[in-house]
Amino acid sequence: MTATIDLVFDGQCGFCTRAVYALQRLDRHHRLRFHPFQRAGVRERFGLSFEEAHQAVWSFGPGHRQAGAAAVNASLDAALGVRVFSAVYRVPGLRQVQDHGYRWIADHRYRLRGVTPWCVSHPEDCGLAVAGAGCGWGASHSRRSEEAGGDQCSVSAPECRKSGEC
Repeated sequence: MTATIDLVFDGQCGFCTRAVYALQRLDRHHRLRFHPFQRAGVRERFGLSFEEAHQAVWSFGPGHRQAGAAAVNASLDAALGVRVFSAVYRVPGLRQVQDHGYRWIADHRYRLRGVTPWCVSHPEDCGLAVAGAGCGWGASHSRRSEEAGGDQCSVSAPECRKSGEC
């Protein structure tokens, strides 16, 4: 039996939220627990700095702490109750390919098509705004100075306009 995995993800990313929803559909035995890093206390609970949490998805299970492609593979294994994805990840050469692909996706995640971000659809679950984070594909952003009242996002995506949040 596969252990329960805690997954820490970017709740302001529509692409990331789409991936979380896909994992939830695959996880029929409830082996995954999802935590947007913007939720109060999540980074502290899992020992992540803001930079670490913002740079990659993280998975935590008995005896492991993984980021990026390794975390995605561990989450797929847990969701499906197999050990295939992590085994494939360990094949020489495939790790590097997956890590490179993950890094590209992570660097472009706010431009990739997604769904309404977790923190927009569950605002009570997120308290930490991430400057420059958006509502997924089609969003544009601008910041106003801290002296003028902090972060301000100007977004064009319909789900963002409805919520008034980024």
